[in-house]
Amino acid sequence: MGVVILVLLALALLFVVVVLAKTVRIVPQARAGIVERFGKYKQTLPAGLNFVVPFVDKVRYLIDLREQVVSFPPQPVITEDNLVVSIDTVIYFQVTDPVAATYEIANYIQAVEQLTMTTLRNIVGGMDLEQTLTSREEINSGLRGVLDEATGKWGIRVNRVEIKGIDPPPSIKDAMEKQMRADRDKRALILTAEGQRQSAILTAEGNKQSAILNAEGDRESQILRAQADRESAILRAQGEGQAIQTVFQAIHDGQPDQALLAYQYLQMMPKIAEGDANKVWIVPSEIGKALEGLGSTMNQLQGIPQDVEGPRTRVDMGSREPERPSWDRASSDAHAAVQAAIAEASSAAATTGPSERRDAPPSTPRSTPPTPPQEPPATM
Repeated sequence: MGVVILVLLALALLFVVVVLAKTVRIVPQARAGIVERFGKYKQTLPAGLNFVVPFVDKVRYLIDLREQVVSFPPQPVITEDNLVVSIDTVIYFQVTDPVAATYEIANYIQAVEQLTMTTLRNIVGGMDLEQTLTSREEINSGLRGVLDEATGKWGIRVNRVEIKGIDPPPSIKDAMEKQMRADRDKRALILTAEGQRQSAILTAEGNKQSAILNAEGDRESQILRAQADRESAILRAQGEGQAIQTVFQAIHDGQPDQALLAYQYLQMMPKIAEGDANKVWIVPSEIGKALEGLGSTMNQLQGIPQDVEGPRTRVDMGSREPERPSWDRASSDAHAAVQAAIAEASSAAATTGPSERRDAPPSTPRSTPPTPPQEPPATM
């Protein structure tokens, strides 16, 4: 009896433990438990500690309420221009109604995959290859709209649809690469031509500005040079005027007479005849009168005899010293030279007339009037 009682107690304890295990249900966070009673939906267990009727209620499914990501394998899709491309898609969805996701569809993931493929073929079939490659946002928006409408009754919400890759055939890839290369070469040539055009325009504008600045600089330089020449001419004219006034004042202060003027005539005549190329020289009409005045003046100078008969000897008269024969000869020679110059100038003036030019023959040398010797200072 004791053994039987112990066995019964052990069986009762085991039964209690099993009942407790069947009664208490712990549901993890972001999960939902679907409870069935005798094969029929009874309730949905939330996250945490839950109690059910043992041996009557059964937790049939445990649904994940978190957002899930499903990547579908590449699917061949034909575009509008009859090109086959492979498209990979990624779906982001979330179960919002565990009961509908459990009883409205057998496998909601497979259903979403097939719906995505059919919708994608419909959307891409109305686009050509270029639009397909450049219209990812449009494709994503179209897929999301169709999936939301179809999966709403399944208790699923599609949050986002992304196209992971679009792979055209290899031949199309080669053609696209050639097209892109040709397009880039074209743009490079266009940019090079634009650069050369801009460079030519800028160069022309620079040359224009340089020419304008050079012209303005030359004009200002000419203006400054003209002003400098004007100032120089004014100063030169003022200097020459002052010099003329000074010379005139000096001549006026010296009170020149006819003899000085005649003597200056005689000094300038040899300079007029200098040079081998001088074949024409002018004899002023006044030179005859000037030479005559010079001759008369020299005859009146002290120490020069009045006649031209020759030197005289003077007799020693007491304490007076005799005159030197050499001085008499020099004075006589000077007087003779002056008389000869006067005669030659008079004949020239009578022959040519006033202010008339006379050509000297090339073979005949011109005779230069002798320059009278310098007279010694007169002794009182």
